[in-house]
Amino acid sequence: MTTYPSANGVSRRALLAGTAAALIWTTVSRARTVTGKLPWEANAGEPPQLVHPGPWVFFSPEEGASIEAIVDRLIPPDAQFAGGKDAGCAVFIDTQLAGPYGSSEGLYMRPPFLAPTPQQGDQNPNTPAQQYQRGLAALDAYVKKAFVGKTFRELTEEQQDTLLKGLETGRVQIDGVNGSVFFALVLKDTKEGFFSDPVYGGNRDMVSWRMIGFPGARYDYSDWISRHNERYPLPPVSIGGRVDWTRKG
Repeated sequence: MTTYPSANGVSRRALLAGTAAALIWTTVSRARTVTGKLPWEANAGEPPQLVHPGPWVFFSPEEGASIEAIVDRLIPPDAQFAGGKDAGCAVFIDTQLAGPYGSSEGLYMRPPFLAPTPQQGDQNPNTPAQQYQRGLAALDAYVKKAFVGKTFRELTEEQQDTLLKGLETGRVQIDGVNGSVFFALVLKDTKEGFFSDPVYGGNRDMVSWRMIGFPGARYDYSDWISRHNERYPLPPVSIGGRVDWTRKG
């Protein structure tokens, strides 16, 4: 092998050999013999906490009622499957906004904020929590003015659909908030709640997974990967298991 001197006179061969020796020494020095018990404690990780329906943790009761009405029009129920509300999409959004997602934790949130291209991510100076608070307040003010004091959940389904379509297309302007951007945010979060693992509060009873035949968090279904156009025969499994697996008493 031809070697070339580096800037400080150390050859590439010497550098690779030294690195390999260091890795071997590190591996050997950390090796140990395990006897008597496993080298970890049971439940030592940090699995996601199961979200149960209950009082709102981020939304006010009025905001929560509006979000439930919105998600139920974005994903309407039918005779076979639950819609967005009964699937827990509002609960999912509520808990997400109360956590790191709502505060944009870990994201760069400093200016300049420019209009994004399709290839770029969100350029909004407001966190998702702020966008929801301002968007719902502006929507509520618009509805009360346009429909003589009513709230969004009190509108007919046709009125709700027309209003949401207006937000999506930009025909409906709500004060101080870009309606189409707000609509896109709520739609994205609703879809995530509908298809997420039920442990996060949405996809209650694994409704969306049952709808599309997704097996969920089963440990192995490799035998079915190449079996196209065949419906998976077993029920889906959540990260938290299945209700019928829970020992009674």
